[in-house]
Amino acid sequence: MVKRQFPKPSEVFDLLKFKKPELNPKRRRLDAALTTWDLRTIAKRRTPKAAFDYTDGAAEGEISLGRARKAFEDVEFHPDILRPAEDVDTSCQILGGPSALPFGIAPTGFTRLMQTEGEIAGAGAANAAGIPFTLSTLGTASIEDVQAVNPTGRNWFQLYVMRRREISYRLVERAAAAGFDTLMFTVDTPVAGARLRDKRNGFSIPPQITLGTVLNAIPRPWWWFDFLTTPKLEFASLHSTGGTVGELLDAAMDPTISHEDLDVIRSMWKGKIIIKGVQSVTDAKRLVDLGVDGVLLSNHGGRQLDRAPVPFRLLPEVLREVGRDTTVMIDTGIMNGADIVASMALGADFTLIGRAYLYGLMAGGRQGVDKVIEILSSEIVRTMKLLGVSSIEELEPRHVTQLTRLVPVSGNVKAASDALSR
Repeated sequence: MVKRQFPKPSEVFDLLKFKKPELNPKRRRLDAALTTWDLRTIAKRRTPKAAFDYTDGAAEGEISLGRARKAFEDVEFHPDILRPAEDVDTSCQILGGPSALPFGIAPTGFTRLMQTEGEIAGAGAANAAGIPFTLSTLGTASIEDVQAVNPTGRNWFQLYVMRRREISYRLVERAAAAGFDTLMFTVDTPVAGARLRDKRNGFSIPPQITLGTVLNAIPRPWWWFDFLTTPKLEFASLHSTGGTVGELLDAAMDPTISHEDLDVIRSMWKGKIIIKGVQSVTDAKRLVDLGVDGVLLSNHGGRQLDRAPVPFRLLPEVLREVGRDTTVMIDTGIMNGADIVASMALGADFTLIGRAYLYGLMAGGRQGVDKVIEILSSEIVRTMKLLGVSSIEELEPRHVTQLTRLVPVSGNVKAASDALSR
């Protein structure tokens, strides 16, 4: 028999603790976000479809992006038991300087269109977190404005080599003068990828108002208020901003970019230089022979060549060939701190986040970017503690197995070659 009694108010109140209500709506929605996927849900609710789809989408069938995310989902971790990791050090050295976390913010274009604080929010959050921030050639904040908001932090600049080479050369000079320490020379965008969501949405810069745009904007007045009451949306590097995103990229990019262009840029830039968009072992080896400071394995977030190699799957092979000779970084598909831990365990020197950062930005401006960094940081720490490692240096390939869904057909290239030679 269970002995029953009248409840004592003092004991009841000891068990029930009422949470103080959060009256600030931005803080309330950000506090409710536990993952980057939660931030994505908030971002989708608060951002017009064309702007959200520009961030969220990828090229053609979006197969590359889907495969990249599945590759991280297919990670199996192998923890060490009875190895206390009470205090975890998430810091690392990258390209001659420190980072408090093993990830930085990737370059993103048209950022103020997503949310009006744009790159200033990203650079400020990176400065507060002690991680690198990368400004895009197609950014909506100037090199000098980013340096002003992040004067003591790590600023990197992503460079497109344009048809009018003098524009690119001037940007290199400005980044050097502003104290940016790393140049990210991008090689995977000779022309724009076919981003079908943008075409279906009629996405252009500046936005073109249609009946569909108006209907989509009705439940999102805050976005339009920000857009219409803040300085004009302009690009720090491009003065002509009319047309679709693809038309803008095709006008700015140059399919004739070559090793000669890399030589010219290297002669101008005295800091570290990384080649962004490497997608094969052969190219990684060639670039190391050319003496670059590192390579970023990337398929541009799946936004260029659909069905391109998945960087996370390519990582072990590249590391076997060039890992001792150069810095190897990775991006594309990272949505969880465990993705970052897995990459570092396999041997990556650093990782970059793009969409995850923008989901935070769209969800809550600067506070949203702080939130996504906080979420990823907590996931990294928790994953490392559960693995039994106390520092990034302790992570090893033995901690990770890449489970395989997509297996290359052995001998298919040779068979095709033999067939053609008959």
